Amino acid sequence: MSIGETLTRERQQAGLTVTQVSLQTRIRESVIRAMENDDFTPCGGNFYARGHIRSIARVIGIDPEPLVREYDETHGGAPQPVSAATAFEPEKPVSFRERRSPNWTAAMAVALALIAIYAVVQVVGGDPESRTAQKVAGTPGRQAMPAATPKPTPSARPSDPVASAPRRTVELRMKVKRASWVSVRDDKGKVLFSGTLRAGADREWTTRKRMVVVVGNASGVRLTVNGEYLGAPRDEARMTRLVFTPQGLVRA
Repeated sequence: MSIGETLTRERQQAGLTVTQVSLQTRIRESVIRAMENDDFTPCGGNFYARGHIRSIARVIGIDPEPLVREYDETHGGAPQPVSAATAFEPEKPVSFRERRSPNWTAAMAVALALIAIYAVVQVVGGDPESRTAQKVAGTPGRQAMPAATPKPTPSARPSDPVASAPRRTVELRMKVKRASWVSVRDDKGKVLFSGTLRAGADREWTTRKRMVVVVGNASGVRLTVNGEYLGAPRDEARMTRLVFTPQGLVRA
C-alpha cells in the first residue's frame, strides 16, 4: 500500500474529512488531496513533504516514521548529513542594498582646507580697503587718509561631534514574507529561537555582544538590525548564516 493510500485509509478510519485535517495541520486541502494521490509536487520539496507527512500522520493517529522512511526510499533517499561549512557558509557573498551615511570626515577635511586657503589669501593679498588707503596716501596733492582698520574675521571652527555612547546590544527584527526555518543564538550559543516561521510572522530578538542567525529561505525574510533596514539577505531561497554585533553585520 502506497503512502497516499495509507493516509487516505487511516484518515477515513479516524472519521476525519480532508477539510478537518486541513484545519488541524494548516495544510491546504489541495495539497492533502494530492498527497493522498501520491503526488508530492505541491509540497514544495522533500523537506516540506516529510513535514506534511508527519503532521497529517499525527492528526489521524498513526506513527509517521514508517511513512517518512518509505518516502525517502521512493524519492531519492534521506537527506545526507551536512557539514558546518556547507550548511552555514553561502556560495557567494551576501550583498545588502544599504543606505550610506554622510561622510563627515571628508566634509570636515574640505571645510578645514577652505579655511586654510582663506587665511593664506588674507596674509598674501591683504585687505582691499587697506590697499586703497595706501594708494590715496601716496598720491601728490591729496591728504593721506587714515587706513581703515580691518575688522577681525572670526575664525570658523568645525563643530565638535557629540560623542554618543557605544551600542552594547544587538537588536534584530525579522518580517517573514514566505515560510522559512530560522535559528537564532546569542554570543554564548544559547538558542533564542529554532523553528519554522510562517508568512506574515514578525519577530524580534535582542542579545549582548553577538547574534548568530541561520535562515533556511533567505529570500523570504526581511531584516532590520539595530534600527537599520537591511532587506533580504539574498535573492535565492537558500540557507544563509549571518553574524551581527552592536556595530552591524560582521560576517555572512
